[in-house]
Amino acid sequence: MRACFFGDSFINGTGDDEALGWVGRVAARARREGRDLTAYNLGIRRDTSADIAGRWRGEAERRLPPAYRHEALLAFSFGANDCADDERGGPRVPTKRAIANTELILGEASSFAPTVMIGPAPLQFEPADRRARALSEAQAELCGRIGVPYLAIFDFVASCDAWRRDTSRGDGVHPNKAGYDALAGFVWRWPAFQAWLDSRK
Repeated sequence: MRACFFGDSFINGTGDDEALGWVGRVAARARREGRDLTAYNLGIRRDTSADIAGRWRGEAERRLPPAYRHEALLAFSFGANDCADDERGGPRVPTKRAIANTELILGEASSFAPTVMIGPAPLQFEPADRRARALSEAQAELCGRIGVPYLAIFDFVASCDAWRRDTSRGDGVHPNKAGYDALAGFVWRWPAFQAWLDSRK
């Protein structure tokens, strides 16, 4: 299997002293459990849904050429940066546009390879977190409508002690290894994630 993980700094694993993030941890666990997985971490700090819409296809095609398309898997997780304040105090990407970007991305991606979507994490700042919660709910509705498995992580992260402890000791937004480890476990326990991993057996 060759899996591309697209997103922002939370996909990238920013802040993790072990440089794994949650993506590296689930990939390592998959390999320990006997899955022959190559994981491509394609998280870029500050990327919005618009940024990912503009880059994901080209980056996927470079890593998943036609000869290997039967092995391809795609995962997306973004939205927090859409909800962050811009220079005028509004969202960097308004919710309506963020959902349109999400629909464009997932519509194309799901015809390219088995695809899953993981929602945005909170940024620990209001009103950005109110927007992120609303965006997560809208993404969940969209994914239910178009048939892409969706995992909302907002409430899990917001109530995760390890995540809060890590962010309070770091930059206030990104966790360290304990927070990412907790999120990796949450994603790993998601039945649709297991089905996604097994879809290329």
